[in-house]
Amino acid sequence: MNTIVNDTTAQRPANTPATATVRSPAPAGKAPGKPTFWSKLGAAFAMFRNRKSITGLSILGFFVLVAIFADVLAPYSPTKVDNTARLQPPSAEHWLGTTHIGEDVLSQVIHGTRGVIVVGFLAAIIATVIAIVVGVLSGYLRGWRSEGLSALTNVFLVIPGIPLIIIVASMFEDPPLILVAGVLGLIGWAWGARVLRAQTMSLRSRDFVQAARANGEPLRRIIAVEMLPNLMALIAASFVGTVTAAIIGLTTLSYIGIIPVTTYNWGTILNWASAQGAFRQGQWWWFLPPGLCIAAIGVALSLINFGIDEYVNPRLRSAGERARAMKKKGMNVNDTVTVVRTDMKTQEDA
Repeated sequence: MNTIVNDTTAQRPANTPATATVRSPAPAGKAPGKPTFWSKLGAAFAMFRNRKSITGLSILGFFVLVAIFADVLAPYSPTKVDNTARLQPPSAEHWLGTTHIGEDVLSQVIHGTRGVIVVGFLAAIIATVIAIVVGVLSGYLRGWRSEGLSALTNVFLVIPGIPLIIIVASMFEDPPLILVAGVLGLIGWAWGARVLRAQTMSLRSRDFVQAARANGEPLRRIIAVEMLPNLMALIAASFVGTVTAAIIGLTTLSYIGIIPVTTYNWGTILNWASAQGAFRQGQWWWFLPPGLCIAAIGVALSLINFGIDEYVNPRLRSAGERARAMKKKGMNVNDTVTVVRTDMKTQEDA
């Protein structure tokens, strides 16, 4: 620590000029160590600590638990027929009513959650892995290798997704959901790769990457340790966006009949309801619950994405921190005039 010593303010040491800089000894203590990979990873996932992300993750976690324990939570089998209760509104026996042949709607919605979650997350994992490999490598490498990977990304950007899935599904009598998830993942990685490529091109000229390269560290370590923790926010945003697109794609394909109606998900429930005239006859208990589930999981993923945007964007982050600080002090964040609080005891003493 540097201390300025002057004749008028302090007694200067002997043989020193009137104004001098004296270095005081550093305080005893442990020197800060170099941040580890796990500390960088923990800091990268700080994007999920704001209120929007926590709310979205809670809703999404609820649907994940429903998908895992569907066999336990469902009161009936989704294909069990009750001939004495057809097109019945919600009751104590059937909480969400029944279909035209007496199937329990609640059981179908619960079992349909599993297909939605599996396809959404599996497609997002496939797309995110491909986006990381192609995007980061094309951004870090130079020359024809970078241009070749960039050209591959541009090709997949213009491939129409829905027609390709229709062609693939027509080749199978009963296409499994894993196949649908694989196709959705293969056509959904290009946008994420473009964003990661642009950010990686910015990171490769940073001092810490140049230092790692000068030390002779291998490419895999530079990417895994130096770059990926700094790209975690973009990777998470790409993953969430791909989950949303995959769920919308699955329910759309199921609703229009591309995926067999025997494979239960929220889209097939809407397909059956539409085919049996539930929309026209006002049988809301049949089509409203799966529609609300699609909306709820969409809201959850949007909240997670908003939370990530608030973390990544410095302006949004500072505005959110300011608003939270004002709420803690009891101020209204929508007031156009800043409320100035004064201490009453200070006023009385004055």
